[in-house]
Amino acid sequence: MDPYKFTPSSKYNSNHWTTNSGAPVWNNNSSLTVGTRGPVLLEDYHLVEKLAQFDRERIPERVVHARGFSAKGYFEVTHDISHLTTADFLRAPGVQTPLITRFSTVIHERGSPETLRDPRGFAVKFYTREGNFDMVGNNIPVFFIRDGMKFPDMIHSLKPNPKTNVQEMWRAMDFFSHVPESLHMFSFLFDDWGIPYNFRHMEGFGVHAFKLINKGGKETYVKFHWKPSCGLKFLLEEEAVIVGGTHHSHATQDLFDSIAAGNYPEWALFIQTMEPSMEDSFDFDPLDDTKTWPEDQFPLQPVGKMVLNKNIDNNFAENEQLAFCPGIIVPGIYYTDDKMFQTRIFSYSDTQRHRLGPNYLMLPVNAPKNKHHNNHHEGFMNFMHRDEEVNYFPSRYDPVRQAEKTPLSQNSYSGKREKAIIKKENNFKQAGERYRTFDPARQERFLMRFVGVLTDPKVTDEVRKAWVFYWTQADRSLGNKLAAKLNMPAIQSGM
Repeated sequence: MDPYKFTPSSKYNSNHWTTNSGAPVWNNNSSLTVGTRGPVLLEDYHLVEKLAQFDRERIPERVVHARGFSAKGYFEVTHDISHLTTADFLRAPGVQTPLITRFSTVIHERGSPETLRDPRGFAVKFYTREGNFDMVGNNIPVFFIRDGMKFPDMIHSLKPNPKTNVQEMWRAMDFFSHVPESLHMFSFLFDDWGIPYNFRHMEGFGVHAFKLINKGGKETYVKFHWKPSCGLKFLLEEEAVIVGGTHHSHATQDLFDSIAAGNYPEWALFIQTMEPSMEDSFDFDPLDDTKTWPEDQFPLQPVGKMVLNKNIDNNFAENEQLAFCPGIIVPGIYYTDDKMFQTRIFSYSDTQRHRLGPNYLMLPVNAPKNKHHNNHHEGFMNFMHRDEEVNYFPSRYDPVRQAEKTPLSQNSYSGKREKAIIKKENNFKQAGERYRTFDPARQERFLMRFVGVLTDPKVTDEVRKAWVFYWTQADRSLGNKLAAKLNMPAIQSGM
């Protein structure tokens, strides 16, 4: 018998039951007892192992993005951007890279309906020849906040009330009444956009500005956009109630069934690019994740396409244990000084180490598919086979060398330590511009969604006044309509 032939895989299942340690189980129906009736003996190792394993089947669910589903596929470059980046997977048209994508809802728990008004996660893990690249985005191009210091409080406000265990929007309205930067995000969330028809009919965005770095070291700011080939579709409230009441996993089912039928979902990847020298040329901060870049000034440029053509084999192994982190990048792609981006670089990997353990990147779905090597070893559930005698660097006994140097971001910094708000907040302009693109019926639906949450008896007049003020700054007519619906005086300022 070759002791290394059988690896942990159902591919090597025996034709009879065994314990986890491989011992044969001749009776998987009855406990070991004294006589036929009882009592059960603690020495029944198989029974104890079976129950103990069952008791530990669930791992901590994600604090956010708990509800979601994954699919596998590939990314193919269709347009040459090698002048912008040294990233190997973007080196030339025709290059294909395997990937796995996870779609999710953000706030609600693992078993929640997929028809709730909530941002959707849109995360893609590229298995490149230079290691993994995680593009961890959403279906909305902006975010609620621009500083990670607010993130725990923001999520607490959106999660269920710790006393009633019910999501109560008066709490969110209270919190965000102190956060005017959230207005642009709400112009999407409380729009029809807030409930996608399913995963196949929604866009994806990298949200943050990234850097692309070419072989000469030139840096270019970039934003990523995913456009679905089947177009955008949304559910209105009445439709969402019917769909969610009929099948609370409708988006998961749709994605799985479409792939199984050979109707492979496809998204085109576009980028917007900006020269860093232009950074101070606008009335907003281009690295502010609550802002979009105007497409008339920064047109979308095609890069490639993502095709999801294979369903996952096991939900736990390839969805529940699938882990993303914005800090996982490849040479030629780098972070910017977006404060929220910088925070997520730490936070995401930290939560995965808590949820899955320090060796979560060894799990097959998270592990890179290229050859890799380091001295990060041991720790809980480390299952990598090692036979080296040298586990330190440098060493004259270990031939492993450092990798070839790749171009790095060359930003230089000077300044004093501060806890401060960015200079160009401009919290209202883009929210108002977006509202004014809606037709009258869509504007009315948007208005009434805000009226609905602000007429909650627990929402105070002070909170209502803040929201009327904010929306008046974004669009005077919207602010006046909201004030009238709430039986409040209009704010005599704004646009």
